Amino acid sequence: MTRLDGRRSYDGPVLSLSPPALTTEDEVVRLSPGGRRARLAAVVVVLALLLAGTVWGDDDSFPFGPFRMYSTRANPDTPVVSTRVVGLTPAGTEVRLSGGEVGLRRAEFEGQLPRIERDPSLLGLLAHSYAEHHPDAEELVAVQVVQRRYELADGVRTGEISDRVLIEHQLEAGE
Repeated sequence: MTRLDGRRSYDGPVLSLSPPALTTEDEVVRLSPGGRRARLAAVVVVLALLLAGTVWGDDDSFPFGPFRMYSTRANPDTPVVSTRVVGLTPAGTEVRLSGGEVGLRRAEFEGQLPRIERDPSLLGLLAHSYAEHHPDAEELVAVQVVQRRYELADGVRTGEISDRVLIEHQLEAGE
C-alpha cells in the first residue's frame, strides 16, 4: 500500500522487541531424562505408524494411512463409474431417486451399497420417501441401482457409455 507521501508501507524501519525480562519466579523447567525418553519413544511410535501406514495402509488406516483418492492417480484409460438410483413407472420411465428427491446424498447411499445388496427390499424405503416428497407423482413399480460407465482414452471421453443394473427391487402395490 502506498502512503500519501509516496512511501510504501514496508519501507519504514522495523522495530525489534526485546524479550521480556525473566524474574526469579519464572524459572525454566527442564524435562527429566525419563521424560525426554518417553517423548522420544512417543515420537518414534508415531513415525513408525506413519511409515507403516504409508507403505501398507489404505483409507481405513487414516490418519496413519493415505487417502487413496488424494495420494494416487487414476489410470487415464480406466472408465469412470457413476452409481445412481432410479425408480421406474408403469410406463418404464426412469425417475431419479437421489439428493433432494429422497433426502439421501449419493455418497451416503454408495456407503450403504453392500447392505442394500444383501437386502434389496431397502430400496422400497427410497420409493416410499419419494412418494412422500412427491404426492402428485406417478406411482413407482420398481427401484434400480444402476452403474453407468464412461469409457476414456487418454483421459478423454470416447463417447462409449454402458449401463448395468446392480440391484433391482420390484415394488408391491402400496409399498
